[in-house]
Amino acid sequence: MNRYLALQKIIELGSFTKAAEALGYTQSSISQMIGSLENELGIKLLTRSRTGIRLTIEGAELYPFVERSIIQYRAMQEKANEIKGLETGIIRVGTISSITCHWMPELIKGFQEQYPHVQFLFHQGDYTSIPEWIRTGAVDFGFIAPSAVTDLTAIPVKDGEMLAVLPQGHILANKTEVKLEDLAAEPFILLEEGQFNEPLNAFHDRGLEPSIKYTFHDDYAIMTMVEAGLGVSILAELVLRRTNYNIVCLPIAPPVYRTLAIAYKEKDGLPIASKYFIAYLMEHKGRLP
Repeated sequence: MNRYLALQKIIELGSFTKAAEALGYTQSSISQMIGSLENELGIKLLTRSRTGIRLTIEGAELYPFVERSIIQYRAMQEKANEIKGLETGIIRVGTISSITCHWMPELIKGFQEQYPHVQFLFHQGDYTSIPEWIRTGAVDFGFIAPSAVTDLTAIPVKDGEMLAVLPQGHILANKTEVKLEDLAAEPFILLEEGQFNEPLNAFHDRGLEPSIKYTFHDDYAIMTMVEAGLGVSILAELVLRRTNYNIVCLPIAPPVYRTLAIAYKEKDGLPIASKYFIAYLMEHKGRLP
């Protein structure tokens, strides 16, 4: 293949000397490569003249095959680099607790059946910290609310309902659904999600201001506080799927939803392992709760 690359560079630059300098060889090495190729093929490929070096008639007929061989060789190298990347890659993900607990285990299990040597590094944050980690390169990609960012590529994955979370025995706990107006009148425990917050947006869209008594960065801490009767909250149905807290979870009227998306700066700039994982996730997103 080095002989093909040498021939291509000679044709490109029109000089053995310039081709040798560009490829890091001596001129005699380049001449030996071309001589070896001509002997192997039994055809003279190049001719020298006062105007420079050009292909012979026979060389011009063979040269398209040389170019195709170079293209195939480079494609093979790129694929080999991909395979090596998937053998040793580290996928750095910015995530939130509900996704970490309820999406990632099955996704990682299925992905590592195909690529067992890929490692995962999780940074757990919120709708403000995760986009910033993506911008600075601390993570390759992350899960965000698409409405929270404008300068990143965001691919929606799934919409999920949010539910009212009440202590058992609460006056609203025996209803089939809870109005936002009723929740706004109760001591409210807010999940800190950064500058973008779906429950707060839902309240504000209806001209309501909740009576926020506590703010936490952890869903499970909020469930503990609700269980203790210190207030009510709104959390994602996804995080409420597997709990053993003495709480009541009810639909909200009107319904409150959140959209989860994958965000990154540029697809071409993603490590190969992260590209493959994103593709795997999107292929299997229908199975996600």
